[in-house]
Amino acid sequence: MKPIALAALLAVPPLATACADETLTGYASGVYRLEEIDGTRFEWGATLDLTEEGRIAGQAPCNRYSAAQEAPYPWFQPGPIAATRMACLHMNGEAAFFEALGEMTLAEASGPVLILSNEAGREMVFRLEE
Repeated sequence: MKPIALAALLAVPPLATACADETLTGYASGVYRLEEIDGTRFEWGATLDLTEEGRIAGQAPCNRYSAAQEAPYPWFQPGPIAATRMACLHMNGEAAFFEALGEMTLAEASGPVLILSNEAGREMVFRLEE
């Protein structure tokens, strides 16, 4: 077995410092717009804000919302969602959004696209806002 030089070991940064924030915000920080739920275009407008470490927030079709999200990436586990209580014409879209968001368990960030999914095959596709 060939010995490894100490200098070579010191040149490789420890993995712990490579990404100190292992939450979703550390991998996909930004504000994302929902494009589809389960393959169907979502036309009522909703966002997912991942700019604050350990939290999710955003605008649902009618109301603003926020929740804790402290599971390490790639897991997605929002805590209880707090939302304002305004009524609007898109309450059915809002209910579908919150139902789907609460069922998501995995996150996959690739460039400007964020996909939330679960083991049952449900999926939410978001795109980073510019």
